[in-house]
Amino acid sequence: METQPTPGIFERFNQWITESIMVKLFSIGFLILILLIPSSWIEDLIRERQYRSDEVIREVSDKWSGPQMLSGPVLRIPFTKKEKIKTWHDGKQVEEIVDRDHYAYFLPEDYRVKNDITTEVRKRGIFEVVLYKSGIEMQAQFATPDFSTWNIPDEQVHWKEAVLLNGISDLRGIGENPVVKTGAQTLLSEPLSDIGVSVNQYPQANASQAIDGTSVYATSGIITSLGWLSRPEALMNVSVNLNLKGSESLYFVPTGKSTEVTSTSTWASPSFEGKLLPEHTVTDSGFTAVWKVLSFNRPFSQKWMDRDQTLSGSEFGVRLLITADQYQKSTRTAKYGVMIILLAFTALFLVEITTKTRIHPFQYILIGAALIIYYTLLLSFSEQVGYNSAYAIASIATTILVTLYSTSFLKSKSVVLLFGLLMVSFYTFIFIIIQAQDFSLLIGSIGLFLIIGLLMYFSRNIKWYGSQS
Repeated sequence: METQPTPGIFERFNQWITESIMVKLFSIGFLILILLIPSSWIEDLIRERQYRSDEVIREVSDKWSGPQMLSGPVLRIPFTKKEKIKTWHDGKQVEEIVDRDHYAYFLPEDYRVKNDITTEVRKRGIFEVVLYKSGIEMQAQFATPDFSTWNIPDEQVHWKEAVLLNGISDLRGIGENPVVKTGAQTLLSEPLSDIGVSVNQYPQANASQAIDGTSVYATSGIITSLGWLSRPEALMNVSVNLNLKGSESLYFVPTGKSTEVTSTSTWASPSFEGKLLPEHTVTDSGFTAVWKVLSFNRPFSQKWMDRDQTLSGSEFGVRLLITADQYQKSTRTAKYGVMIILLAFTALFLVEITTKTRIHPFQYILIGAALIIYYTLLLSFSEQVGYNSAYAIASIATTILVTLYSTSFLKSKSVVLLFGLLMVSFYTFIFIIIQAQDFSLLIGSIGLFLIIGLLMYFSRNIKWYGSQS
């Protein structure tokens, strides 16, 4: 009877490499680390597509008119003030009294705005941009300007040069000549690139960026001469009718001691932003929003001199951007890519151990590649049909592909079916997490806890160190 030759050291090492569970685990872990590289590329691709979408919005907006902000009306009156200055004369420092010109600014006691926004959606390739036209009616009531707090007598005030300033961030949006009236008198207005009242806005949507990635400044606008001959003795009522076009958003500055702004539109998905939120009603047919602001709610005073004050800190308005949440949701989904790969590889590993099936590392790589290509499918389809439909298409296609491929090394149909159901459950679990933003952490934590429990249950009988006596 012939005896079997004793395996050499290389044969024993090769057999240990082939059959060792720990080596298999380390190999799977190494493959997961390798697959992290293309996973990061996917996230870069999503960011690039989102940047392209934002770029298209800026391009279309620049040709139409940008985000609009209205600050005003503001009453500006020049005056001369006698001031002491120190000069040198014959080697001695002497004081002289000189006349210097200054500007005084006054805000209205009561300020009411009504505006109706008509929207229009335009396409550039696969991207959409929302543009709008707005009919704006402003009513403001000014008290008699009081210079006594600055100790300025009326004789030093240049009443004839009093003007009304209305800040408009993008003058290209003015479609027709503005109509400015005081009582029954219609006044002429002129554009002005520097109205002397600065407002810069950073909306709440993104604390590090402004509406379109840059700041919105309402330093341009229209100037209206009031034609006063002397100090007015009564309240001044001002009305401004303005047809304004813009894109993305329409903001207002609460310049009145009491301000009320009413906005209406047929746009069904507005986002109310800024420092103050309105009372609002949103339906499928549009929205109505009403902001009511008092001087106590804003960080600037009713009057000031020169450029000592900026009208910032209490801006509010409505944002009309088409929600491009497919990029945000795709980014969030891609962050779970490693978990999907880990779960899929763990399932295959358990199948391999429990059914004594040999799965080659290259087969793991192909399955991992399919799980990564899934995200490019999700991104490309979401730009065409929306995130939810794209998620269904990409998940079903990837699950079918991976399940069919598993039939080449999983001989049991029941095991193949089980693996396919696991893939479906993984993608369903991720979809639930993405949709339930407020409860994503809770759902994710409970789901992962249950998965760990199932892994413990199915791996309880595995002999990790081989046969034991």
